[in-house]
Amino acid sequence: MSGVLYVIATPIGNLDDFSPRAARALAEADVILCEDTRHSKKLLDRVGAKGRPLSFHEHNERDRLPEVLQILKSGRNVALISDAGTPALSDPGFPLVRACREAGVAVVPLPGPMAAVTALMAAGLPTDRFAFLGFPPETAGKRAQALAEAALLPMTVVFYLSPHKTARQMPDLAAAFGERPAVLARELTKIYEEFIVGTVAGLAAQLTAEPPKGELVLVIQGKPEAKATDDEKQETLARFTAEGLSGRRLAKALQERLGLPRGEAYKLALSVDETAGDE
Repeated sequence: MSGVLYVIATPIGNLDDFSPRAARALAEADVILCEDTRHSKKLLDRVGAKGRPLSFHEHNERDRLPEVLQILKSGRNVALISDAGTPALSDPGFPLVRACREAGVAVVPLPGPMAAVTALMAAGLPTDRFAFLGFPPETAGKRAQALAEAALLPMTVVFYLSPHKTARQMPDLAAAFGERPAVLARELTKIYEEFIVGTVAGLAAQLTAEPPKGELVLVIQGKPEAKATDDEKQETLARFTAEGLSGRRLAKALQERLGLPRGEAYKLALSVDETAGDE
């Protein structure tokens, strides 16, 4: 019988954020895949892990796959962790998880800290929809194209930034997003945790003048959706009415199709009933 791959999210700064369930799985694993075995030693010692640490990072993960799959197929359990946060999300792990699924090996996720979600929780920007885009591309051309595409998204956008790269990347972000509202989260869950509120252009100027320390998460408001014109509202209303929609169903359809506030959609739907009553 094959072993189990445990994908374990680890603290992004505060070790007290590590769940008892995750600590137990990490302590009991036979082999522990670490992005950096030296970095993970503190956490492994804290939970009393006895498993064999094995380096597993972006430069060797594909070469390690056969070895790890053989370990799992031999019946031993494997824990996958990154330096901080959730594996496979802007961290090593995706190829291994996919290979395990294809090989019929059980994969058990143990949720926990993730910098992107932690930043969203306190940013004060819309969270009903968001796009997590990881780190911007390294090369200038690819970065400019990716940022231009991201600026068109009608939802909150989240980027990771490395402090030593912000000086060359923030101007590109400012060029793509301009005065779009944004929040920069720094040193999340640590002693010097900080949230800086402003616009992308303003934050770019600030970070260029004062290079930041610590890992960064940039949360940017999505592109505002164009408001429907009165003609578009009436045309859509007439089409839905002709399809037999009325009352709440009509209001909900108008809200979803035109992006109207709930109250306005119901008022527009009600106008049909009032018109019918006048006739």
